[in-house]
Amino acid sequence: MFGLSELAVILIVVIAVLAAKKLPDLARSAGKSARILKAEARAAKEEGAQVTQEGEGAPRIVRGEAVRRGEVPPEPDQRAAS
Repeated sequence: MFGLSELAVILIVVIAVLAAKKLPDLARSAGKSARILKAEARAAKEEGAQVTQEGEGAPRIVRGEAVRRGEVPPEPDQRAAS
């Protein structure tokens, strides 16, 4: 019987034959996607470096409230009054 590698080769050949017209479009869109991903990763890296140079990269402390399960938290205007 056929092994896994033979079935994979047959599947690749069948896909190439049936989708020959669409392969260039698929390759083009994959290339565009890769370029966009690279550009976004580079921009994120540069933004991260810029934030650390400005000193804003330090962690911030955000105060919150603990609410028990089933309890409804008070409305924001009621919190300020109490």
